[in-house]
Amino acid sequence: MDLQKNVLVVVDMQKDFIDGALGTKEAVAIVDKVAGLVRGFDGEVVFTRDTHHENYLQTQEGKKLPVVHCIEGTDGWKLDKKLEALRLDDRKVFDKPTFGSMELAAYLQTLEALESVTLVGLCTDICVISNALLIKAALPEVAVSVVESCCAGVTPESHQNALAAMKMCQIEIK
Repeated sequence: MDLQKNVLVVVDMQKDFIDGALGTKEAVAIVDKVAGLVRGFDGEVVFTRDTHHENYLQTQEGKKLPVVHCIEGTDGWKLDKKLEALRLDDRKVFDKPTFGSMELAAYLQTLEALESVTLVGLCTDICVISNALLIKAALPEVAVSVVESCCAGVTPESHQNALAAMKMCQIEIK
């Protein structure tokens, strides 16, 4: 088992969420901050990627959000170039077909000396909150936090709402 004490989870920092199909100016604004945090993080860094397939519009999510995005293998699915360059030592990437990654939560449960999990990325109000709550449920005694300045939501208002909801669930907002 790995004896990593601190893990940084970089959620869905993909082209389609930054400046592609579902991009926002707020998402563009956090790329350099996230890259800086990854470079200076004392611990393991893992990434998630929203991963859909050609049948996306026929899925439940696709019917509710009919914007084709993050189709596996496309440019929009790839991590931002600044972050892909930081995947040193072949850091783990969890491809997830939905908002939260059960595989990520299960992986974190295998880290025996885990003390903290910090999340950053996109979108605060969908995938960041989903992963933060899954991790908190899977590891109730591990400190889980979210770095506000390294996250962006679909809208600034929904970003703030998600931060408030996570705070109520004992996830520290930094």
